[in-house]
Amino acid sequence: MAQNFLKKSFNMLLSRQTNILSAAFIIMATVILSQILGLVRTRLLFSIFGPSNTLGIYNYASILPDTIFQLTIAAALASAFIPVFSEYLSKGQEKDAHKMASTLLVTGITVFVVFSLVLVIFAPKILAIFNGGQNFSKLDMILMANLMRVIVVGQLIYIVGTFISAILQSYNHFFIPGIAAAFYNIGIIIGILLLHQYFGIYAVPLGIILGASIFVMLQVPFAKKVGFSFIPSFNFHKSQGISKIVMLMWPRTIQVGVQQIGTIILAAIIAFMAQPGRTNLLFDSAKTLMFAPISLIGLSIAQAAFPVLSREKNNLADFKMTFITSFNQMLYLILPASIIILVLRIPIVRLAYGADKFDWPATVLTGHILAFLSFSIFAQALIVLFYRAFYALHDSVVPLLVSAASTLVLIILGYYFVIIQNMGIESIAFAFSLANVLQLIILIVLLDKKVGGFPKILLFFPPIKIFIATFLMGISLYIPIKLLDQLVFDTTRTINLIFLAGTSSLIGLSFYLFLTWLFNVKEASTFLLIFKKIGNWKEILGKSDEVIDGTRMNP
Repeated sequence: MAQNFLKKSFNMLLSRQTNILSAAFIIMATVILSQILGLVRTRLLFSIFGPSNTLGIYNYASILPDTIFQLTIAAALASAFIPVFSEYLSKGQEKDAHKMASTLLVTGITVFVVFSLVLVIFAPKILAIFNGGQNFSKLDMILMANLMRVIVVGQLIYIVGTFISAILQSYNHFFIPGIAAAFYNIGIIIGILLLHQYFGIYAVPLGIILGASIFVMLQVPFAKKVGFSFIPSFNFHKSQGISKIVMLMWPRTIQVGVQQIGTIILAAIIAFMAQPGRTNLLFDSAKTLMFAPISLIGLSIAQAAFPVLSREKNNLADFKMTFITSFNQMLYLILPASIIILVLRIPIVRLAYGADKFDWPATVLTGHILAFLSFSIFAQALIVLFYRAFYALHDSVVPLLVSAASTLVLIILGYYFVIIQNMGIESIAFAFSLANVLQLIILIVLLDKKVGGFPKILLFFPPIKIFIATFLMGISLYIPIKLLDQLVFDTTRTINLIFLAGTSSLIGLSFYLFLTWLFNVKEASTFLLIFKKIGNWKEILGKSDEVIDGTRMNP
């Protein structure tokens, strides 16, 4: 019986997801696995190299290759590819869809290779932008250049894996892309473990190459299973699909470009601080913890909702209801995660990065950064959903302009705080949160105007109740953690730290669930039903109002 249950569950995971909530849970499960492995990878790095300048140099070396990746292929896949590819499929033009997708992949790889060659050849001169404060030595800059050259190879392979993931998601398969992304981290971990004694810090980019290769190989059989056939072609100017993608993606590409420029300038500003490699490393480490719930909840729900919103673009009534439901579901899940990170920031940092070489000053500073960043976690998660809503309406211009304005605010504030006022890295975290909250407010106003107005009661009343419940949850978290830390647990021991964080979180989440149920928040009833009938989870998820295949089910 147990074997039959496991078999049915596994088959369900490998099958097409049919509604937003079930797809979101599949994505969340794989994201959790990927994030756990990502933390293992990071903790392993800290246990070997510590929060050192060397590891920080690797961080700087990865910025520009990632920028090229984001500009050449990620922008197209995130904003334009799935709607256009899905449109082909809905018309029964599967062969044309495959040809268009293949052309896009060939074009993206070609552009990436051209820009990467420029990086590889002129690495020392280009990377000089990160040494305006002259805090990196000549040897540091040589190491940065060499690391960047190896990272580029891994990114090239990763492009192929990301492309295949988009294909599978277009067919409403979310499990395999998620598992493959998790195994990408496993490849990096294996590379670090096996190679660090021989290659030092170079083991990290070599692990990226291994992980990216695994990422691709795991997905290829399933791409063939859904019927995808690679038809290489350079005739992108003859493909209407490619032309449509270019028209849709150019604002997104510019938006990503602006964001990446912001990341580069921010890293250059941080380089004016003492020990820039270590400082930027701790900032990125705090951002990694901050992005955990954003990836788990924000990206999962937005990614699952995107195909539905794309199909409902001509029926604004359904579009609004799908968006509001996804908005409230996301807010219901992301706010308690935000408050847990804010209140338990030091225990979280210690559990995530507390290797022997990760010293106490690094722990405290990372916790301070994380506290400032946590105030915008809900905003950053919702921004992802708003972007998908605009993309589904074939509008990439609004996200571009709003994102550019937000990035400009971040750069101006960062420059003022660090260069003029000589403030610490915490000021950058504050600027980061402020810019994102402002961006969310603007997006709410503009999307409301574009769709002719959301029902204001549904858009604002449930979030107000959720915010009140979250505030009270924060108090219920703070009190027990202070009492337990001082009177019960010796938190110098890891096991006690886990019990402290776990007990406090359980108390807080239970209180939050009770309050939202008491306040009659719809999402509380939905998730309580799932928890009560966990054995019938497939049936419960199947009752979601928003379906992926275009047929709306009755509640």
